Amino acid sequence: MNKTPIWKRNLHVSAVSVFLAGIAFSEVTPFLSLYIDTLGKFSHQELSFWSGAVFSAVYVVAALVSPIWGRLADKKGRKPMILRASLGMAIVFALMGLAQNVWQLLFLRGMQGVFAGFISNSNALVATETPKHKSGKALGIMSSCATGGQLLGPFAGGALSQAFSYRVTFFITGSLLFICFILSIFFIHETDFVPVKEEKRGSAADVIKQFRSGQLILGLLLTTLIIQAANNSINPIVSLYVRSLMHGHGQVVFVSGVIAALPGIATVAAASYFGGLGDRIGTHKIILGGLIGSIILFFLTAFVQNTVELGICRFLIGFTDACLFPQVQTMLTKNSPRELTSRVFSWNQSAMYIGNIAGPVIGSTVSAHLGYNAVFLVTSGIVVINLLLYRTNILKNLAPNAA
Repeated sequence: MNKTPIWKRNLHVSAVSVFLAGIAFSEVTPFLSLYIDTLGKFSHQELSFWSGAVFSAVYVVAALVSPIWGRLADKKGRKPMILRASLGMAIVFALMGLAQNVWQLLFLRGMQGVFAGFISNSNALVATETPKHKSGKALGIMSSCATGGQLLGPFAGGALSQAFSYRVTFFITGSLLFICFILSIFFIHETDFVPVKEEKRGSAADVIKQFRSGQLILGLLLTTLIIQAANNSINPIVSLYVRSLMHGHGQVVFVSGVIAALPGIATVAAASYFGGLGDRIGTHKIILGGLIGSIILFFLTAFVQNTVELGICRFLIGFTDACLFPQVQTMLTKNSPRELTSRVFSWNQSAMYIGNIAGPVIGSTVSAHLGYNAVFLVTSGIVVINLLLYRTNILKNLAPNAA
């Protein structure tokens, strides 16, 4: 007789699913611009424009629709949203492999944004089904698995596209998401879901009023947005910074790939530990340490002299990442009524998407006018602002038993 608690089985299956989903979401990244180039005859400027548009379409649409799905999750449950997202994206990714022009691909990337929410709803289900005193570690495991999948994805996508083709890789990606759908429909069980009554759902402002401290919740969402903006401000210039440090010689692409992967490796290794530590000493303390560490490391990165020093700083940044985003999710869980968790997680996902859009814009703009080093200094300043807002909006409004 299987005596494994349902919440543990949900955690195990969800962890595997978000790992596979993480692979699926990131494995098309290495060749997406190259795939766009096969869909027409583009100038350099046109290819850059379409690459940016196709990449960002997912986040723009997802930021708009995530709150809508969050409301529906409060009414219908998290499992239906998990099934909706996994099956919808399985179909969309397969159709991307059949795209005949860039407009079709752009439309399908927008549809990917419409069906987004698999990982956030999986996190919400695990958060609500797991005992609250174990939620930090559980969400740390989920974050580690998602991040691990996202790290493996680019390597898998590059290998698959070389072994087969871009189009076949899209079909394989769709198959991975369909596996997530099958795992979820048969092995995920939502036992503690209570639909939010119509009069309790209301507008966002109405929902905020149901929390002990609406300022705390809004502060956490703002923290997520700035965390994502800070992390993603670096992405457009990491390989260029590596090239400048190597003076244009050596295996720049390989070294850039390794350095880009280092933060994620550290996050995978540490997220579960910091989640459990936060359960014991207070999640708010873990986030505070992560913000302070980020400020120091981003500042130091502006002054590195070689790729080894850059790699060390980026690896250490991964530990501060493990102290931030998964722990913000944990604090949202601990400070939200159970029946509103999906709604709050959808807001958090929208904040994450907005940060994903804003970060590269900030990084590209700063590097174009002030140089690569300045991006890290500006990013450090952004995290300082985040720290000040965190103290004002969160630490001063935190209940002793909801840390």
